[in-house]
Amino acid sequence: MRRGVRLIPLALAAGLALEVVVFVLLGQQIGFGWASLLVLVASFAGMLLLRREGMRAWRSFRAAAQAGQPPGEQVSDGLLGLVAGLLLAMPGLVSGAFGTVLAVPPVRRVVRRRIQVAAERRMPSSMAGDVFGPRRVRVYPPSGRTPAADPPGPADSGAAGRAGAGAGAAIEGEIVDPR
Repeated sequence: MRRGVRLIPLALAAGLALEVVVFVLLGQQIGFGWASLLVLVASFAGMLLLRREGMRAWRSFRAAAQAGQPPGEQVSDGLLGLVAGLLLAMPGLVSGAFGTVLAVPPVRRVVRRRIQVAAERRMPSSMAGDVFGPRRVRVYPPSGRTPAADPPGPADSGAAGRAGAGAGAAIEGEIVDPR
């Protein structure tokens, strides 16, 4: 069993304890009736956000599929919207605060990009291209040589992607997101 999976119950118990502590502290400050009303309003807002984000995610996924575009960005954005709605819908002030922050579009873009990069690292490049779309690759020549000064040799003829390197040589490069 993976180590992270074993920590999930502990994290859930710590989150529940944090929610109770924050509720009690806020209840002492503004009153337990107002704190309860705040939790109910946040949960209702979460339910509305869940409905809206679910429909929006489904429509954008269908539009991408009909246009023949990779659906990865629409799926990850929709899932983040649903997570924001779930966090808001759960009774609790801390989870509601995280859900509210995640519902803000600039924050969601940053989180979506980080999740996308992590997902791309864990899946094969062909699958990442199918899910998130093609990536441009910038290839750098080996140090001290320029592409013009290093014409392809017999081992390089017709070898796509080697750009002047010998057979089996590694080429330094970086993937550039076209967006």
